[in-house]
Amino acid sequence: MGRDSTLDRRQQILQALALMLEEDSGKRITTAALARQVGVSEAALYRHFPSKARMYEGLIEFIEESLFTRITRILDDVPDAMGRCARILTLVLAFAEKNPGLARVMHGDVLTGETARLRQRVHQLFERLELQLKQVLREAEVNQGQRTTITTTAAANLLVAQAEGHIAQYVRSDFKRLPTEHWEDQWALVAGSLLRETPTPA
Repeated sequence: MGRDSTLDRRQQILQALALMLEEDSGKRITTAALARQVGVSEAALYRHFPSKARMYEGLIEFIEESLFTRITRILDDVPDAMGRCARILTLVLAFAEKNPGLARVMHGDVLTGETARLRQRVHQLFERLELQLKQVLREAEVNQGQRTTITTTAAANLLVAQAEGHIAQYVRSDFKRLPTEHWEDQWALVAGSLLRETPTPA
């Protein structure tokens, strides 16, 4: 089997896992069920992934790459801090909404009972997102003469908590309450109170 065929099969397995996470919400995914979904034997699954944990890691890696590649483009395209924060958070919520199975991975409920390493990887994903938002807010103070009404650390944490809360509601409602629901109005409220002009010295 060539490298391209191997990559295609790996992608097929991950797509099947994401679909099962969406369709079988609340159920534990077994490798036997996943093998049936893909149409291969369990042995064939393990030729591509040494463990189910590695399959979940593959999904987390996909989430990271998808989000942070687009975040880099946002930073290149959008000059102001509030515009950047709005686009980044909207991206995260829209990504979760479009990919319900991956939203469960981001929420972490599906990782209960799995290896602690997986939960740590998701934790690191949101830590990285929070660090990126903190950097955006700090740059606003340096380059735009604006500062957050609370510390940049607290402000970035607030923004990530907003995103995580929307994703948690989405998963808890079995994907009925969309992450982007009410988001524009909520963001307008948050953004209106988050930054203030830095006073100029007398």
